[in-house]
Formats: sequence, structure tokens, C-alpha cells
Amino acid sequence: MHTIHVDVVSAEASIFEGEAEFVALPGEAGELGIYPQHTPLITRIKPGAVRIKVPNRTDEEFVFVAGGILEVQPNRVTVLADTAIRGHDLDEAKAESARKAAEEALANAKSDLDLARAQSELAVMAAQIAALRKFRSKK
Repeated sequence: MHTIHVDVVSAEASIFEGEAEFVALPGEAGELGIYPQHTPLITRIKPGAVRIKVPNRTDEEFVFVAGGILEVQPNRVTVLADTAIRGHDLDEAKAESARKAAEEALANAKSDLDLARAQSELAVMAAQIAALRKFRSKK
């Protein structure tokens, strides 16, 4: 069985490090699937779920990222995430509360910068809630 080494890191911590048969994540132009011996690639990633198929396990390792950079080499995948949270650490009530706060900030934006910041936060929270619900439905 061929595997590829995967590192998912954020500014705060290493979130996942290990071998995988397959990695799927939200690229800028759509969903990306990475298998061992993939062509080298560097791209930005959007907020969403990184799914890692670990050998000899039926369930996937699941990490929410709030965006970042993906680097792929034939035998290594590195995800440098702005923020990364393990699937089992996601909290739907907290994410929903943050989404509501972002919606309020959007409604009360006084400048283009406030508006852009609120839109970005809202997009991240919506992606986190969607990823959480997807993760929960697979359990």
C-alpha cells in the first residue's frame, strides 16, 4: 500500500502528522484530492475540511482549516493553516455564536475595511459550521 506523509500545522500547533493513503481539501479552485506520487503543487486553500484517509482505519481524520497554503511533493503533503481545529474539537454552539457575531458586525460595518473583515469572518464561520455538520454526520 502506497502512502504519503501529511503534516497539518497552524501557527499554534501541529494538528496532524502521519501517513495517509489520500488527502482531500478545499483548494482555491475547488476540491483537491491528493494521492501518493502527486505532481508537486503549491496553492492557497479555502476555509473548510481537510479529510485524511489513514491506513488501516475506516474513518477519516478530519481537520477544519480557516484557509492557508498547501504544498504537495510526491511523498509529502504540508498544510500551513491560518487556523486549524481537529474535527472532534469543533464546537457547533461556539461556531454558531461566532457566526451570529459576524453577521451583526456585517450589518453594523461603518467602512469598506469593516465590511471586508466581517464578510471574511462570516465565510470562515459558515465553512466551520458546514464542516462540523459533515463531520458529525459521518460518525
